[in-house]
Amino acid sequence: MGGGIEMIIMIVVMIAIFYFFMIRPEQKKKKKLAEMRNNLAIGDSITTIGGIIGKVVSISDERVTFETSEDKVRVQVARWAVSTVGKEVGAEDPQSKPQQ
Repeated sequence: MGGGIEMIIMIVVMIAIFYFFMIRPEQKKKKKLAEMRNNLAIGDSITTIGGIIGKVVSISDERVTFETSEDKVRVQVARWAVSTVGKEVGAEDPQSKPQQ
């Protein structure tokens, strides 16, 4: 009988470890990402999941419109396609500096 109880306790401990190291952090990450997308504002610099960078010019419930360059090229994407806010990738890229 002692072996069966130990096995059940071991399974419960494994499930708890799995929850705290795998499921719970993923839920927190999803919640933080959803909050970031819901707090988008006009003028924010964004990067999409496809790597397109721009500045937000219009927001609706489901879509975000942003300008990608000085030429005023506008792109409209689903709100869920926004990956990050406030990071301009490439602005400080050391490889883009001219070599002397």
